[in-house]
Amino acid sequence: MFSAIARVFRTPDLRRKIWFTIGIITIYRIGAFIPAPGVDYGAVQQCLALGTTEGGLYSFVNMFSGGAMLQVSVFALGIMPYITAAIIVQLLRVVIPRFENLQREGPQGQAKLTQYTRYLTLGLATLNATTLVTMARSGALLQCDIPIIPDESLWTILLMILVMTCGVALIMWLGEQITERGVGNGMSILIFVSIAAGFPAAMGEIWTTQGWRTFAAVMVVGLFTIAAVVFVEQSQRRVPVQYAKRQIGRRTVGGTSTYIPIKVNMAGVIPVIFSSSVLMLPQVISQFNQPAPGEEPNQFIQWVQTYFQSGAHPVYMITFFLLTIFFTYFYVTITFNPNEVAENMRKFGGFIPGVRAGRPTENYLAYVISRITFPGSLYLGAVALIPLIAFVWIGASQNFPFGGTSILIMVGVGLTTVKQINAQMEQRNYEGLLR
Repeated sequence: MFSAIARVFRTPDLRRKIWFTIGIITIYRIGAFIPAPGVDYGAVQQCLALGTTEGGLYSFVNMFSGGAMLQVSVFALGIMPYITAAIIVQLLRVVIPRFENLQREGPQGQAKLTQYTRYLTLGLATLNATTLVTMARSGALLQCDIPIIPDESLWTILLMILVMTCGVALIMWLGEQITERGVGNGMSILIFVSIAAGFPAAMGEIWTTQGWRTFAAVMVVGLFTIAAVVFVEQSQRRVPVQYAKRQIGRRTVGGTSTYIPIKVNMAGVIPVIFSSSVLMLPQVISQFNQPAPGEEPNQFIQWVQTYFQSGAHPVYMITFFLLTIFFTYFYVTITFNPNEVAENMRKFGGFIPGVRAGRPTENYLAYVISRITFPGSLYLGAVALIPLIAFVWIGASQNFPFGGTSILIMVGVGLTTVKQINAQMEQRNYEGLLR
């Protein structure tokens, strides 16, 4: 392993890209601890020391910001507005034909979609910053009575919203710089860093509060989880495709055999994010409908507090599992179009052995996708339940370090980045990082 790392740093161009990526990551992590203007940093630290936000409603979003959200820093919104905007633009391809046409236009269309994603990101960032500042003023964010914004004048509030929105724009720019001049996909790398930044504190808390036996058990479960995620993420169903020979001028083209790789988990981590967001809605609604002093709460609030306030309740777990399965099928149906794949194969003279071209090929691909998505959805649901089960088992917080969302993202980004480094080394040294 060490010899492979040494080979990476002996390649000048690759070494320069890695150091550039590390520099951008350093800037990103420094920005996560710079308080926004108007925020009392000492008061924020006092509220965090009280532990009132542990496992709270916003811990999931805080994980994607690398802890910057609860620090109320200039990067408090993190990468979440961009993730949300990218998902919305991708889903709108099904609704808006213009977006679907841009997707088919190649690099120029992709550049246009990227521009739309940036505009939508800034709009969502402004909305999220306004919500975040409002919660910080009311004390709902840190669930603490200590005021963290001493000066609540209109100028201070507008300045905080502007700075947090600009922080999202800067994060987008940093991610694009990594993609263009560094290693890996910039946005994915920043998400990876945000999640990994919370691991030391979470593991240290388990060691301190639960003892070394629980710590060792968590490490063993974490290693097995990572191994299982790597195995499933690399698993795929290969549908063979044969291309007939064609005569173009004096050249004979085609006659080759290839395959369509259909991953077991084609949806990635998106279904887990969707499910978590949907289950957050009842909690948010119940918070904004609290009864007045002396007034009895209505039945809806009591029902939400009983079944959905804590992830440890069996009803919450079952609902989370079923929603993950539903959103897995939903997202795969949107992102993979058997009709389009079958049509492209027909245009270039490709066919699946034993299956006629056209509608039979489309039906066959739909059948394969449906069958392969079922175990993938069960796998996603099982991995997503790991932090909730840990919450019951060891009393850990809902942002358990080896939780489903965090492990899925980290393993996926890690595998993609290593493959990219391996490909660049093979181009230069004829010997890759992986053997």
